[in-house]
Amino acid sequence: MYLDNIVAETGKAQPLGASLIQDGVNFAIFSRNATAVTLIIFESAEPGSSWKEIPLNPSINKTGNIWHCFIKGLGEGACYLYRADGPYNPEKGQRFNINKTLLDPYAKALTDLSDWDYTKSAGYDLTKQGADLTYSTVDDIHNQPRCIVIDDHFDWEGDKPLNYPLRFSVIYETHVKGLTAHPSSGVKHPGTYRGVIEKIPFLKDLGVTSLEFLPVQEFNENEIPRHNAKTGKKLTNYWGYSTAAFFAPKGSYAFDKSPGACVREFKEMVKELHKAGIEVILDIVFNHTAEGNELGPTFSFRGLDNSIYYILNENRRYYQNYSGCGNTMNCNHPVVRTFIMDCLRYWVTEMHVDGFRFDLGSILGRDQNGNIMENPPTLEQIAEDPVLSSTKIIAEAWDAGGAYQVGWFPGGRWAEWNDKFRDNVRKYWRGDPKETRWFATRISGSSDLYLRDGRKPFHSINFVTSHDGFTLKDLVSYNRKHYEENGEESRDGSDNNISYNYGNEGATTDPVIKIIRLRQLKNFIATLMVSLGTPMLLGGDEFGRTQRGNNNAYCQDNEISWYNWTFLEHNKELYRFVKEMIAFRLRHPCFLRPEFYTGRGGNYNAIPDISWYDEKGNAPDWEKINYTLALRIDGCKAETLADRDDNDFFIMFNSSIDVQPFKLAGHPAKKEWYRVVDTGLHSPNDILLPGEEEKLIFQDAYPVKARSMVILMSKDKQ
Repeated sequence: MYLDNIVAETGKAQPLGASLIQDGVNFAIFSRNATAVTLIIFESAEPGSSWKEIPLNPSINKTGNIWHCFIKGLGEGACYLYRADGPYNPEKGQRFNINKTLLDPYAKALTDLSDWDYTKSAGYDLTKQGADLTYSTVDDIHNQPRCIVIDDHFDWEGDKPLNYPLRFSVIYETHVKGLTAHPSSGVKHPGTYRGVIEKIPFLKDLGVTSLEFLPVQEFNENEIPRHNAKTGKKLTNYWGYSTAAFFAPKGSYAFDKSPGACVREFKEMVKELHKAGIEVILDIVFNHTAEGNELGPTFSFRGLDNSIYYILNENRRYYQNYSGCGNTMNCNHPVVRTFIMDCLRYWVTEMHVDGFRFDLGSILGRDQNGNIMENPPTLEQIAEDPVLSSTKIIAEAWDAGGAYQVGWFPGGRWAEWNDKFRDNVRKYWRGDPKETRWFATRISGSSDLYLRDGRKPFHSINFVTSHDGFTLKDLVSYNRKHYEENGEESRDGSDNNISYNYGNEGATTDPVIKIIRLRQLKNFIATLMVSLGTPMLLGGDEFGRTQRGNNNAYCQDNEISWYNWTFLEHNKELYRFVKEMIAFRLRHPCFLRPEFYTGRGGNYNAIPDISWYDEKGNAPDWEKINYTLALRIDGCKAETLADRDDNDFFIMFNSSIDVQPFKLAGHPAKKEWYRVVDTGLHSPNDILLPGEEEKLIFQDAYPVKARSMVILMSKDKQ
């Protein structure tokens, strides 16, 4: 349509955002403290296209704190921005600047961000002393990406979120681009939502139930000003933990680059994953935004109502920084809480996702002064929301401001990333002394963390590795972090990796070291899959992906982070083991129990549901320095403990550097012990397929090799 013919009618205050209504678009945006709001409509998405600015009349285009209008004749694909005028008084927390164009917080897609320069969006004069107290008169309309009006209609073909119960889930954490960006991926659409679809046969073969994607909400990958210290190339934000538009899927992850196509391609990916029986979980970052601290850009929330959207310092010029990223969202302010709930509901109802992992989730429990709340309304509302009642909600139960709430996360039905599982399992297999007690606690469901408030074992998201830290291969290959290429003089990333290189830092040709490393990889995977809780596997660990010792690859959008699929061919033995361990777990209700072990017999059996032993068959001395542990799991059905009868299992762990003979616990009457898993053996004997389990010649003892674990199961006497 011609811009000259645009006329703003009254419009409605709800819903917020840009909504297609009959023969036009309704626009609605919140700002309590703005004195004037202007809607900008563009001729097209093309850079340099003309535009028309439409000042909203507060007497007819404002209801309460919502500014709104209806533009007749406007349709899908229309591009728009806002301006908001008001007081510019940073020391009182007010940073309105009419010269800065603003994204709609409810925008469902943005135009191309590849040339977005945050320095041009600064609301202050970069050239002056005390810069953030100054006022920029530079108009940034040519720099800013534009919001796109989206038609939510899509043929889902009857699709709904799968919403598997957590205890039946095996989560695979991955990156949309990194999964297929490497030339070895063999896909037609590398680095895109379509590329993920092309990898569905692989994911089905592996056997995972759920994909957990690193952030897919729109972010500016070019925000990092540093360069690679080795190559000189500019570094980019690869992980995406710096959200610019929370409702908008990342446009650069779409193969079709036409405006708004990313929404359709994301939905296509979700639909195809669901057809294959695979869930979609999104890592979402409500703890902060990409607007950073007082020296950051003004492109949305800051320019609409800075003091409402952010937690400010006592000197309101500055931002509380519980995120470590410059600012902290004011998540328990009613307006921000509404925004968060609207966003989550949108991704569930319109995009059909199955769950969310909340980055630095403890921030969602801070009040408007930054204090940790006992009963945070935002966390409770997410847990109790009827639309989200079947949606997975997973917290990273800490933040960068010192909050640590693993086992204590408020709000009801929340699951948590259990970093204590990660650390205790790493320590045990590294051979640290006096770790058996904590190792036993973690593999039996972390009852010390989750039993006291009525949560279940599956509320513990068990993981050994995640995107944040070493890959599994690097965990057994490096004693220290290696990321000189990040350009931060090795200040970033954790030094507490609980890793070990077994005699050589990094890659090696030494056959002895390679055998030890492979065995340890199997130990970690097997431990993860037999532990009570919900297992999460870092994508690529199943075939030995390495980041060359970089444990903080957030800025490495290159072969350091991308999945090199040639490793799948080189590490067939590891891949087979991971695949079969996942299948083994999902076949056996013993490892999917909805309740904690009690140490007592069930209603149909006097044998305890779990029994612990040392290598001599005695009760363990938990205070003793010991590197061995065994447990017996009773598979007999007991009310509330399992869905159906299962085999009995006897599992032995040996983290020492010597072979250790174990005395075996007695098997049930008319049963015998069969070997299923022995990580000390080479493939295919390391894990045996159903029906091929090997009966033990000696039913009273088993020698467990150094740094190995063994799983025995009971079967009927032949």
